[in-house]
Amino acid sequence: MKIPQIVSSFDDPFVDAYRNVTDADLRGRKHLFMVESEMVVRRLLKTNWNIHSVFLSPNKFERLSPFLESCEAPIYVADVNLMTEIVGFHIHRGALAAVHRPPPKDISVDNLFNILRDKENISLLLAERITNVDNMGSLFRNAAAFGVDALLFDNQCCDPLYRKSIRVSMGHTLSIPWAIADHWSATLQRLKSELGVTIIGCETGDQAIPLWDVAGSHRRALVMGEEKAGLSPSTINLCDSVAEIPMQNAVPSINVAVASAVALYDFFRRDSFDEG
Repeated sequence: MKIPQIVSSFDDPFVDAYRNVTDADLRGRKHLFMVESEMVVRRLLKTNWNIHSVFLSPNKFERLSPFLESCEAPIYVADVNLMTEIVGFHIHRGALAAVHRPPPKDISVDNLFNILRDKENISLLLAERITNVDNMGSLFRNAAAFGVDALLFDNQCCDPLYRKSIRVSMGHTLSIPWAIADHWSATLQRLKSELGVTIIGCETGDQAIPLWDVAGSHRRALVMGEEKAGLSPSTINLCDSVAEIPMQNAVPSINVAVASAVALYDFFRRDSFDEG
């Protein structure tokens, strides 16, 4: 069994990375992000992400021991009450891990294109101006559920590596490739010209057709917009089709997380389900 370092003091310097954990100060702090909950930590341990350390309650250490054997990062264990005092919020889940942020090149558009270039079939989920961390996490969870190859965001979206976003995603932020595009319109044009991707904008309006009327494609992307404003005009102009989920007139739109699940199921999975 992996031997942990026991933390018995609030001032223990080994757990400095976990002090006063908040989403606001973690972005870029010591180049780390935080992962929370037993399930997400377990999924993290199965990946090749560069783990800084793991911080667990005695109970969670026992439960996670089989997954910790191959972990080369330090393992710290403390009473739940002491953990709560150190991290600054009620840590009832008893499981945290600090992870090194990926270098910029690993979440670059060029890197993502290299991953996708040789694939015969491509299914992508794109999003612009998604600033709610719960919605961001849900996009990843939905993408995992419906077999999306990768996600792509504009630089106005919130950080996919926020602690809550990762937790809502059930850890799938750590398993599905993603990238942030600094030049959004240019990147959409590259998807079309370099990878032959058909882009379907998910939006309501006079130009929208029912999603199920959009022709299928072996290389396709759904692009979702911010809930209030929707997709930007420049993005809509770059879409090959604009599609909507037909709904009752009294409900003109639904939450972007829910909309993405419906759209991904209908457009990405209907063919494979029909074949099965």
